[in-house]
Amino acid sequence: MDKGLDSIQQARDLVTKAHKAQEELAQFSQKDVDALCAAIAEEGFKQADYLAKLAVEETQLGRADSKKTKNEFCTRDLWAAMKEMRTCGIVERDDKNMVYRIAEPMGTVAAIIPTTNPTSTALYKILISLKSRNTIVLSPHPRAVKCISESARICNEAGVKAGLPQGAIGCMTTVTLEGTTELMRHKYTSVILSTGGEGIVKAAYSSGKPAYGVGPGNAPVYIEKSADVRHAVGNIVESKLFDYGTVCASEQAVVVDQQIDAQVREEFRRLKAYFVSPDEKRKMEPVCIKGDIMNPEVVGQPAAKIAKMCGFAVPDDTSLLIAEMKTVGREEPLSREILSTILGYYVEADWMSACERCLQILRFGGMGHTLVIHSRDPHVIMEFALKKPAYRFCVNTPSTLGAIGCTTRLFPAMSLGCGTSGGNISADNIGPMNLVNLKRLAFDMRDDAFASTMKVSEALVSDFVPFEKREPGKPPPAPGAAAPAGETILYNGRRRDVATL
Repeated sequence: MDKGLDSIQQARDLVTKAHKAQEELAQFSQKDVDALCAAIAEEGFKQADYLAKLAVEETQLGRADSKKTKNEFCTRDLWAAMKEMRTCGIVERDDKNMVYRIAEPMGTVAAIIPTTNPTSTALYKILISLKSRNTIVLSPHPRAVKCISESARICNEAGVKAGLPQGAIGCMTTVTLEGTTELMRHKYTSVILSTGGEGIVKAAYSSGKPAYGVGPGNAPVYIEKSADVRHAVGNIVESKLFDYGTVCASEQAVVVDQQIDAQVREEFRRLKAYFVSPDEKRKMEPVCIKGDIMNPEVVGQPAAKIAKMCGFAVPDDTSLLIAEMKTVGREEPLSREILSTILGYYVEADWMSACERCLQILRFGGMGHTLVIHSRDPHVIMEFALKKPAYRFCVNTPSTLGAIGCTTRLFPAMSLGCGTSGGNISADNIGPMNLVNLKRLAFDMRDDAFASTMKVSEALVSDFVPFEKREPGKPPPAPGAAAPAGETILYNGRRRDVATL
């Protein structure tokens, strides 16, 4: 059989099984959901090193130590951040206005997984989907099928032991564009989580299904004159060396105040960054950029290897290749997003011209994503935050780690929404609450007396919410138990005794 047809059939089979499993998972209590998520997170954490090495071996991208950190972050750290979230039943109660918000799972998630962060993204998407009582089918990047499917297998085995329905986690192993398209468009697919190149993100949005597709990063970092230069440059080098720049939030260009330019250069050189010559820069451009997009061959590669690919030599321990630039746009190819150990370098007269430069960089492929500033001037920091079209402003921290929530208190995520500025539906760090539909239960408030007689509501929802008014040690009413005499509700325009209904 044709591989494309095999892939289509596999997508259909997996999403059908996931749909059936979701009908069962939707009935799980918060306690049940949390138990299976905790088990999956713990097993994923234990397998972090194994999966990291598997990912590097298969994709030839990045660093195993960094991928291990990402796997740990997307299991134990992610679980710590979301374990107290209420995602089942009544999740919010406003007694004053008599409005209840009730979480309902979306259904089955079609998850597109990239080659740059394969295992960590798989672990992350599985956990946020199950936490919100959704089932999930993964479509791996063709260069990362083995490590992504192994991540899914590990999660599935741990989940099933903890009570997860069979088929709740699926992963395609015969991957083609036709199969992935079928997965996204299938009648049983409820929502798409798409992380990858521009093409697959656009395909998700054009599938006819609700989709969270996240845009490119091209994140600028501004070192303002009041910054601690040693701290700032150290953060940037650390961030770019982390998995050799494969995270979409990694810094793409540094913008420096002219007053501290010499100090910044000296610090970069101390940390073994290499400022390329104009001739070396020209050699880099056609190698690093192919057809207006980054060349996949340089993604996630060390600086010395990239230099060799471009026809010049640098010391083996070179941390970054830094290219000085004057403009942003097609005439300056290296001003595009390149997920690697390459960094653009701009010098500006003051924070206002630096502000404009950062805006140009964001407009050239990074709208809505991330901007970093190193400064000790609250006024400058706030001016950037208020006026720049980025939805993550990271201050005095590595961009890679800050934007995903590792060194900040942002929600831990590998899918970073860029808002409508970046062509996305959300600007969030995508989490479980992005994968639920919220029902609103609202009562007529015209009769004040009615609000005081709503004790009946506690009997109806006490299985879901630990109401403060419940007597200590008293269990919730048994299903179908008669309501206490005298409790009333408004029914068809008339106040009725609950016991008579």
